[in-house]
Amino acid sequence: MSQYMSDITALSSKGQVVLPKAIRESMGIDTGAKLMVISDGNSIVLKPVVMPDIDEFRKMMDSANKLAKEVGMTEGDISDAIKEVRKRRK
Repeated sequence: MSQYMSDITALSSKGQVVLPKAIRESMGIDTGAKLMVISDGNSIVLKPVVMPDIDEFRKMMDSANKLAKEVGMTEGDISDAIKEVRKRRK
């Protein structure tokens, strides 16, 4: 079960927030760690971004390539899908 922790911190004039040491240590967050910032307009959540190691990344790519071949997807299909999503966002 997750352990809830809380503390109070302040926002600097540069918009920087210091994560309390106890929370950083409990989560293994070190200097330079990347955090995703999520807001619903009322709350702000910081979520550590964990990058896969290169072997894990290769496995994911191999799996994606295998699936694409099984369903007959081509590079052109991927390019078309990206263009369609970008059009929708405008």
